Amino acid sequence: MTRVSIILPLASLFVALSGYAGGAGPSPYAGEETRPVKSLSPDDIAELRRGGGWGLAKAAELNGLPGPLHLLELKDRIPLTPEQVEAVAGIYERMREAAIAQGERFVAAEQALEEAFRADEVTQESLEAMLAEIAESRANLRFIHLSAHLGTPGLLTEAQLARYAALRGYHAHRGSAAHRAHGQDEH
Repeated sequence: MTRVSIILPLASLFVALSGYAGGAGPSPYAGEETRPVKSLSPDDIAELRRGGGWGLAKAAELNGLPGPLHLLELKDRIPLTPEQVEAVAGIYERMREAAIAQGERFVAAEQALEEAFRADEVTQESLEAMLAEIAESRANLRFIHLSAHLGTPGLLTEAQLARYAALRGYHAHRGSAAHRAHGQDEH
């Protein structure tokens, strides 16, 4: 073996290992250790407690089923009729009320997990139970938001669905498919 064939791999190994020996930098979680609920930011908690979407309805939103809050925000630019505004507002209020209650349940479940870890009282069994509660709460919360999106396409015309998509900056529009899925014709 030549000196180069030995030195080059050793130099590469040294460079690679130096990254592990302190060159990695601080954790991306640095600063989060002071949060009351480590897994949720203060903004997350506020969003959940006000019944906000928290990004849970993207599957519907990005596939052409508008969110009721966004429709209300854009009602003058779409435009929506007074009857449509009333119907969408009803969907939104029902969703918001249910989402606030479920959001509180989700935050409380995350808080319970936090407190159990803080008190060093977590067992395999308790962890499994707490995670099941968190998962169920999150699934219910997501259902609330996604199901609200299901109720909006049937209230809108194809042109309104297209306008909504354009105003939201979406390049694809599936209004026809959304209407067919709900048995609606263009109004």
